[in-house]
Amino acid sequence: MSEPRSAPTVGQVVLGRRLLDLRERAGLKREEAARILRVTAATVRRMETAEVALKIPYLQLLLKSYGVSDDEAEAFVALAEEANQPGWWQRFHDILPGWFSMYVSLEGAAALIRSYEPHFVPGVLQTEEYARGVMESGAIGQTRPEDIERHVALRMERQALLTRADAPRFWAVMDETALRRPVVGPEVMRDQIDKLLEAAKLPNVTLQVAPFSSGPHAGTYGPFVLFRFAMPELPDMVYSEYLTGAVYLDARAEVATHLEVMDRMAAQAATAHRTKEILLDLRKEL
Repeated sequence: MSEPRSAPTVGQVVLGRRLLDLRERAGLKREEAARILRVTAATVRRMETAEVALKIPYLQLLLKSYGVSDDEAEAFVALAEEANQPGWWQRFHDILPGWFSMYVSLEGAAALIRSYEPHFVPGVLQTEEYARGVMESGAIGQTRPEDIERHVALRMERQALLTRADAPRFWAVMDETALRRPVVGPEVMRDQIDKLLEAAKLPNVTLQVAPFSSGPHAGTYGPFVLFRFAMPELPDMVYSEYLTGAVYLDARAEVATHLEVMDRMAAQAATAHRTKEILLDLRKEL
């Protein structure tokens, strides 16, 4: 049986989808593919949905049965070997829940990340002290000092994606509440606003504040993130978090609804230029 993982890498997700497509093009059902491997149909399903690592001997048998040429199969296997390598974030497996491991994997592979945050500054824009304050409050269910420090370290490492060579475009809408809710104290909040102002200078970062004066908007139900990828095998995805876990949505209708709401919020929120003025005004108040 294939070895389970805490969360799949994006490479495994892509290859799993390709494997499903190859099986369907070959006109085989999951049960027929399972007989080739002498496993259950559920094992084939888990390979195609990236719930398990891709075992190379299984892949080689399936690709041959699906009529894939030797050269193509060799390239597929090479990609699978690379995809099976643990992501950098798996060094934090001791404190990282599986449902969030997937988020970090998607975040690192996305070409565009659009985030709505009603409660806190987005994690990839938080200062170390702000992040520590949020976690010490128990807002993410972590209160042990050693766990908090590991979470802070992970959050700081995630922030490298915004300045790497192939950085994604990051576009966030934050409710004014997220900036007015005090975390630790005025000094920490001043430093946090300074970090937002610095981030806003990056060419790939767009920040918008939804001020109280703009009234209610379509996204007030809760935070969510939209991912878009350069890889055609990966559809747009929505991440929506709740108290003890998260859901990942890729059905077209659901993604389209979230995209429409995000666009409406962005249109209603302060412009990026006005947001900088709001941040400067808030800083003066602290």
